[in-house]
Amino acid sequence: MKRRDLLAVLGGSVLALRASAAESAEPVRVGFVSAGDEKGAAAFVAALRDGLAAEGYHEPDTLSLECLYADYSRERVLALVAELERRHVELIVTHAEATPIVVKGYRTVPVVYEFSADPVATGIATDLAHPLFNATGVTLMKAELNSKRLEFLHEFAPEVHRVAVITNPLHPGEEREREDLGAQAEQLGIHLAFFSTPNRAELDRALNAIAAHPPQALIAFSEGFVVENRDTIINFAMKHRLPLISGWAIMAKSGALLTYGPRLVESYRRTAYFVGRILKGTKPGDLPIEQPTRFELVVNRKTADALGLTIPPSILARVDEVIE
Repeated sequence: MKRRDLLAVLGGSVLALRASAAESAEPVRVGFVSAGDEKGAAAFVAALRDGLAAEGYHEPDTLSLECLYADYSRERVLALVAELERRHVELIVTHAEATPIVVKGYRTVPVVYEFSADPVATGIATDLAHPLFNATGVTLMKAELNSKRLEFLHEFAPEVHRVAVITNPLHPGEEREREDLGAQAEQLGIHLAFFSTPNRAELDRALNAIAAHPPQALIAFSEGFVVENRDTIINFAMKHRLPLISGWAIMAKSGALLTYGPRLVESYRRTAYFVGRILKGTKPGDLPIEQPTRFELVVNRKTADALGLTIPPSILARVDEVIE
């Protein structure tokens, strides 16, 4: 037999053996824990599945994704982690409010996360290059984006000099966001009034206080509590004819005037990269935490019209999406 024919036969045998092994291999078990419910996490889970498919993990052949939800009962999160370990998952993915609970809680498997807070302020990383607790992933926190949002507001309505800011003191990294926004406001001659809203009762009190001494515009920092209560905040802004600026596109799509922030689906998909690397043997501590690199500017034209505002050409030239 000629050498090239022998190599072809051997190569075919190797491929056949690999194919046979792949067919007989058990699917990789990956767990997912959410502090919310299935509906609230649907966009994240869909993007995660899509990203895992791109990494070569397809359900049901090579992947079993086990999803559990605490249904907004944070005290249930650790019990769900224990349940996933009983199911022998090799890794747990988490997002949003469940992240610090899972990362700091007892478990034996690594964790990949996506959440909106600052990992250092949360206490789960020394810095972005040095994640702790056998866990790593993606943070949506980029405090410097707040100054860009204020710039966009100034372009939209240069006459605005008094702005109320809705913040959540329970959201790690909030102080950095305040500092960044405050520095930009000082340059633009804008006075900021901050309102802390760690829960619904405080949000209602804050909105009453804002209504008593109305500003010219409203900014809401980007985090889960704001998104959960977006209808209340947006309806308030429209009732009092206040331009509302925030970070995530869902706010503009729900009625805020303008948002500027990360493309969330792409950030969600990115968690699959970490899953793939860890399943192939990389230690979480060797994978630096990532921040978003792609951002989107979204403007709601219907809201602008209702407020009597015209979208400036400078914003139209950069906008990624206009909600009609």
